[in-house]
Amino acid sequence: MDILRDIASLKRWRLNQSAVGFVPTMGALHDGHLSLVDQAQKDDMTVLVSIFVNPTQFNQASDLEAYPNTLDADLAALDQAGVAAVYLPDFDQVYPDGYRYQVNENTLSQQLCGAHRPGHFDGVLTVVMKLFNLVKPERAYFGEKDHQQLQLIQGMVAAFFMDIEVVACPIIRESDGLAMSSRNLRLTPEQRALAPQLHQTMASGVPIQQMKQRLSDLGFVVDYLESHGGRLYGAAFLGEIRLIDNVPYQAEEAA
Repeated sequence: MDILRDIASLKRWRLNQSAVGFVPTMGALHDGHLSLVDQAQKDDMTVLVSIFVNPTQFNQASDLEAYPNTLDADLAALDQAGVAAVYLPDFDQVYPDGYRYQVNENTLSQQLCGAHRPGHFDGVLTVVMKLFNLVKPERAYFGEKDHQQLQLIQGMVAAFFMDIEVVACPIIRESDGLAMSSRNLRLTPEQRALAPQLHQTMASGVPIQQMKQRLSDLGFVVDYLESHGGRLYGAAFLGEIRLIDNVPYQAEEAA
């Protein structure tokens, strides 16, 4: 597995590849990330994974500082998974302009997570655009857990006529239903035991107001719970940890 630490080495590596499947990550990898790698390999892609904790998508400095760093374990897992190369840029490589230039979307990005995390999706779209331009993949793989992010990236690719196929991959869950997330590492044992109730409640099919009340009674602080286009999107805090999930949901009149 090649470790690429700068743009020059990335470009040299890319010249010798044909069909590249790209999995952008922020590290602290889990089976959800590895499922994206697996899908890319099933599609006969040469897999490149990037690991870059992107500061421009964090709207709280404390959240950025607390983000898990498990780089050695991440590299070992990717090597075991048969990844061809890993790109490990730093801030100055990705943002030589100091984040003066940004990619903005002014409709969907203002809803749901965007309404509660100002500037978050500007940072996401900007870094993904930059990585796409550097890697030049044929396909890029994203999980459906971050469904709003997935839709925005698909929309950006279409809007800017980018010749990249964005592949949506299913949510990977723990055995108790909790959607896999790097932030789960920050849950206390008590919070981890309670966390699966977010998915269980969202999948219950009862009216949304009843879901909100149940989550509140359990000890969650609900950030939002909204249905859009036959899907229910939710975000809730356990202590300082913000969990998100989404499930199919047809009873929109109950919202």
